[in-house]
Amino acid sequence: MKKMILAFVALISMTAAQAQDDNNGKRPERPQMDRTEMVKHRTDDTVKKYGLDSNQAAKLLELNTKYADKMGRGFGGRPGGFGGQRGQRGQRPQRPEMTEEMKQQMEAQRKEQAEAMKQYDAELQTILTPEQYKTYKEDQEKRMKEGGRRGGRPRGDRQRRNNE
Repeated sequence: MKKMILAFVALISMTAAQAQDDNNGKRPERPQMDRTEMVKHRTDDTVKKYGLDSNQAAKLLELNTKYADKMGRGFGGRPGGFGGQRGQRGQRPQRPEMTEEMKQQMEAQRKEQAEAMKQYDAELQTILTPEQYKTYKEDQEKRMKEGGRRGGRPRGDRQRRNNE
């Protein structure tokens, strides 16, 4: 009987270890969306959240498509930076030393994106009703106060919790 119990425990342990090792300790990868899928997804979320009609939805899809490449990663545009890259054992790769040229490029890109956001915002205001736009701006301010994150806990919360 003891041998049978030990064999059962060993089998369960091996199964659990195998299940954890299937991804080599990495998180399961999400399927990557292409640019048009990302724009469509963002548009659909906005339509649902703010109750846009079909005319507004069509204009918003056109607007989101127009600005997708100008507004960066979360908008369906180009990916950026070292965001989710990990090296071995969950370590982030070393960032290259910042040169003056890199700083200038980053500043120019930041200004370009800020200008694109202003233009997008002005065009969005013509699509949404005043009530919808007011709610949109309130949500945007709330997201900025939370550090720009769309869900989950604020940045650094895991470290604070582990240090307590």
